[in-house]
Amino acid sequence: MKAVLCEKLGSHRDLVVREIDDPPAPGVGEVQVALKARGLAFGDLVRIQGNYQVKSPLPFVVGGEGAGTIVAVGEGVEGFAVGDGVLCGGGCVELVNVKATHINRIPDGVDLNAAASFRSNYLTALYGLELARIEPGETLLVHGAGGGVGLAAVDLGKLMGARVIATASSEAKLMVAARLGADHGINYTDGFRDAVKALTNDLGADVIYDPVGGDTFDESMRTIAPFGRILVVGFTSGRPAQAKTNHLLVKDASVIGYTVGGLQKHKPERVEAMNALLLDWLGHGRIKPFVSHTLPMEDAVEAYQLIVDREVIGKVILESP
Repeated sequence: MKAVLCEKLGSHRDLVVREIDDPPAPGVGEVQVALKARGLAFGDLVRIQGNYQVKSPLPFVVGGEGAGTIVAVGEGVEGFAVGDGVLCGGGCVELVNVKATHINRIPDGVDLNAAASFRSNYLTALYGLELARIEPGETLLVHGAGGGVGLAAVDLGKLMGARVIATASSEAKLMVAARLGADHGINYTDGFRDAVKALTNDLGADVIYDPVGGDTFDESMRTIAPFGRILVVGFTSGRPAQAKTNHLLVKDASVIGYTVGGLQKHKPERVEAMNALLLDWLGHGRIKPFVSHTLPMEDAVEAYQLIVDREVIGKVILESP
């Protein structure tokens, strides 16, 4: 089978597509999935560069979440059968063996590309908004709203009753954010504080969702409303920022950092419950993951370059025939 491999740390341009051995028949409690769609993420690039918190031994398969069809079922598996469409990990490969406890059935009517594009982004957004205790009627400011985790926060924030202000670096990204429910859009190339203050009677945002960091976080510290919460989601700007505690003290505000990986490690039952909720919302059309680009698996380098060039809106998917 084909796989996209990182054989040396550094640039995504050094990724290779190689034929590797098919996995064996699934073992006890496992299923074998033929992946048809694979979602790529900014975090993959960090891992390829060797800057991820957990180092992966070389060579490793790039990518993470995917969607496909079960082609074989191991002993002891109940509730799944050959032909079922499922979500699972596995990365950029054609076949993968996965524990049945680590897969989710795709709701009827949801295509594989949509299924492969949503789970990590929407889990990140949902967990963050729950930590921030977002309430109906509060103002949610979402930075990087053209990216996968940003668009997910726009979509979920609106579903949860917030007034959503989206920031992004282009009008095209803001248009997609508006399609997913953003009440207002700000091109934050030249800043956003004054615009947010104008939209909130000079109060600022109650919750700020920040996957960007750097200068954007610094400006967010001056944009937060009294009793507000800033969610630290990541650092796509390349610079982790530092919170000025005197600003937090004066505003009675808080900064919350979190990872879904940490939640999965320490409270897997909560991740399972959130997954079930998100799948229900997906199946009923209450959330709308957005895919801007689909490419064949052989074009993995080009797909990651789209992320580097910030051309992706929502998600980029690698497909198989």
